[in-house]
Amino acid sequence: MADFRELIDLASERLGGAVLYATDDFFAEKENLLRQSKAVWKEHEYTDRGKWMDGWESRRKRTPGHDHAIIRLGAPGVIRGFVVDTAFFRGNYPSHCSIEACYAPFESQPDELTNWVEILPKSELRGDSENEFAIESPFAFTHLRFHIYPDGGVARLRVHGDVVPEWRRSGGLANELDLAAIEHGGEVLTCSDMFFGPKHNLIMPGRAFNMSDGWETRRRRGPGHDWVIVKLACEARVQRIEIDTSHFKGNYPDTCSVDASSDGNEWTEILARTKLLADTRHVFVDQLTPRDATQIRLNVYPDGGVARMRVYGVATERGRFEKVTQRINTRIDDAELRACCGSSEWVRRMMAARPMTNAFATAEEIWSSLGEKDWLEAFAAHPRIGERKASGWASQEQSGTASAANETLTALADTNRDYEEKFGFIYIVCATGKSAEDMLTIARERLANEREQELRNAADEQLKITKLRLMKLVS
Repeated sequence: MADFRELIDLASERLGGAVLYATDDFFAEKENLLRQSKAVWKEHEYTDRGKWMDGWESRRKRTPGHDHAIIRLGAPGVIRGFVVDTAFFRGNYPSHCSIEACYAPFESQPDELTNWVEILPKSELRGDSENEFAIESPFAFTHLRFHIYPDGGVARLRVHGDVVPEWRRSGGLANELDLAAIEHGGEVLTCSDMFFGPKHNLIMPGRAFNMSDGWETRRRRGPGHDWVIVKLACEARVQRIEIDTSHFKGNYPDTCSVDASSDGNEWTEILARTKLLADTRHVFVDQLTPRDATQIRLNVYPDGGVARMRVYGVATERGRFEKVTQRINTRIDDAELRACCGSSEWVRRMMAARPMTNAFATAEEIWSSLGEKDWLEAFAAHPRIGERKASGWASQEQSGTASAANETLTALADTNRDYEEKFGFIYIVCATGKSAEDMLTIARERLANEREQELRNAADEQLKITKLRLMKLVS
């Protein structure tokens, strides 16, 4: 078994994965492709269209071309490998397949998807087999176009990889989130036992639908207790934990405790051993000792089953820095970087520096190495302070001018004009958190500078703006 199969199935229907379109699904519906359960065989089952098959199956193609399906992943992420399962398709499986991917808004219609990138070239398939394909691509994707040549049936498609969340869709890392959740990039690293229920059930979306949808250990007959370790999406200040024993009535743990760690080696207890109830959602807030952590260990005494665990916290600054770096490293284009800074040379060098270990340090190093031409290009991408035409991030950053008096706005306009006449570029200031009066005062003070000094001042302000905008990518 390839290592990538231990990773999350990004296309899982439990995460919201869906087959949006297929050129043909005459014999078996396209939706079967992502079913959670393994494919089954029904010996004498037929429909009015032919043999019943548990998969996606197109009719025999009598014209040039081939069939394909478009899939929306349940969670965006970096794809590490595919399993194209042709179970029970023996004389009717495709001879080959290939896969393209793209990154697009979650709600995109199939005909709106563009900029497809081939990540699996045309590859031979075996019938009635789990065909494994490891993928070497650093980019995150949201949608797939799965080609089969020329036609036929595939039972299941599994898309294993690492989740790269759209943090702004979730509310942003500056707010409290369940950072153990699988859709946010949480991961169950290991556990003492999972005889009755897989470990990743513990952090799946939604409520458990029955007892089989939780994490459950066998009955312990010796000393000790069972445990499970969850890696959080990023470092966070843990401040609320939910332990849900729903559906577990005669086999729930008697008690539990929770430990936290920043490195996976040293552990600190943040929830003392506590009595649990059957079939109950337990929420621990006041009983919890808040702590920065990257991993959480749930201890259950002596054994039993837990349906779900939620770990709510706010990402630390270091955690947010890491997620910004991950986001930039996994973008297939430079659109977001261009929104952060208008210097095309800065954007080019940032893209060339990937993969980065610290996007903020790299951003500062590159910006400081640029010259006047590149700085002026970045300055020119900003609207003037106080201009009504500011939109997007610039509008948010200049919100301090929204309620300014007309006299102040007029004075800002006059000062902007004087500034440009003297220095040859627009007045740049990191406007976040500043009132119109603050920005007017700063502009008047800076008018007294020599051009060389003021160029450096403007470059320093641009760097502040760029770093704030980088942080907005996950906020």
